Amino acid sequence: MAEVRSVAKYIRMSPQKVRLVVDLVRGMDVEDALTLLRFTPKAAAKPVAKCISSAVANAEENLGLARDELYVSRIWADEGPTLRRGRAGARGRYKPILKRSSHITVVVAEKEA
Repeated sequence: MAEVRSVAKYIRMSPQKVRLVVDLVRGMDVEDALTLLRFTPKAAAKPVAKCISSAVANAEENLGLARDELYVSRIWADEGPTLRRGRAGARGRYKPILKRSSHITVVVAEKEA
């Protein structure tokens, strides 16, 4: 059973928000997952779909696997580096603003016959 992976790094979205979308497509066929993501009204749906498409392209190009035989075997979103910004708060205080980022990893595999 061949597995192919793709990683999208430094996506400027919090991992918590990305995980909501990632959990929707885990274990699905690739075509079904991409169709679902196309109609999902979350900002994270676009980078997740792009990463799945990249994994499928890697599988087709490098291993010669058929697109309709692939499914999302593993997918996860890890925390990337955090940009630390801040602004002035009331009574001379500092209010930190954390701009989080994510690393999305997709592993597609061939379905077993």
